Amino acid sequence: MTAGGPGSDQPVDPFETLVVAALDSLPDVFRDRLGSVAVVIEDEATPEELQRVGAAGLLGLYTGVPRTAYGADQAAIPSKITIYREPHLRTFRNPDALARGVTATVFHEVAHHFGISDARLEEMARENGRGRF
Repeated sequence: MTAGGPGSDQPVDPFETLVVAALDSLPDVFRDRLGSVAVVIEDEATPEELQRVGAAGLLGLYTGVPRTAYGADQAAIPSKITIYREPHLRTFRNPDALARGVTATVFHEVAHHFGISDARLEEMARENGRGRF
């Protein structure tokens, strides 16, 4: 990510700021183990990405080998988390909802990096009284 900042001639991207804040808010035990995971922002998922996961739309996507898989440290494919800007902007209409939505998506994709499935995330959300992780 390449948001502008002090001494930068690039403008600050508010959406990128939300993604960075979400990553910064991860518990240290997870944030410190992200290692070389690339976190990127794209406007929309490609038709190929949607087809690969069988979804009509995506807020985020984890690709790679989860940390829980045997030999994950030697995986030939680097891990990548993609956060999709436009679906977030369409779904979360006010700044507070957008910040919460981006954080939830980042946490969800980071959970996949650590081997937690969608089914387990849904189970955890139900256990915690939330409709969605």
